[in-house]
Amino acid sequence: MYIEFHPLEPFLPPEAKILMLGSFPPPRNKWSIEFFYPNFQNDMWRIFGLVFHEEKEYFITNRKFDAVKIKDFCYKNGIAIYDTATAVKRLRGNASDNYLEIVDTLNLKDLLLKIPKCNTIAATGKKALDIILKIVNCKEPEMGTFSFFRLENRQIKLYRLPSSSRAYPMPLDIKAAYYQRLFSSINIL
Repeated sequence: MYIEFHPLEPFLPPEAKILMLGSFPPPRNKWSIEFFYPNFQNDMWRIFGLVFHEEKEYFITNRKFDAVKIKDFCYKNGIAIYDTATAVKRLRGNASDNYLEIVDTLNLKDLLLKIPKCNTIAATGKKALDIILKIVNCKEPEMGTFSFFRLENRQIKLYRLPSSSRAYPMPLDIKAAYYQRLFSSINIL
């Protein structure tokens, strides 16, 4: 078993108001795009399509996610994206968070210094939330809610969202409703 390092640089629009944090990308053979949430079986970009355009296929072109459209949308709307783990060992060689051994985590302080207008972090799944909670001192939020923490002189809201993985047992429209409430509450929607 070898250590796998994160293959993507953080996506940090300079005007970012929110930082979406997942756990770690799936194995490369599962990628449909060179961007975050690349597995076509993952519903993140379908959730974004429903939330922002009322169309789950909005970010899909020719049966693949449209990386250019996604990046442009996130950049224009101030949505930064990265993952909480920067190095892992895959215990089973698949994309499941249950079988990721975390070797190293993100430097949250350094990341937030690069996006000074960001005061909201969204954990997009339990593994991501658990890693963030080991880095910061705050109460674990319930699904769809947030807790506050301070980093340097900045107060940050940490939201807990359902995983966009299809393995997470929640219908797509209900997941989208959680994301919609978050984006509405921070005036992106």
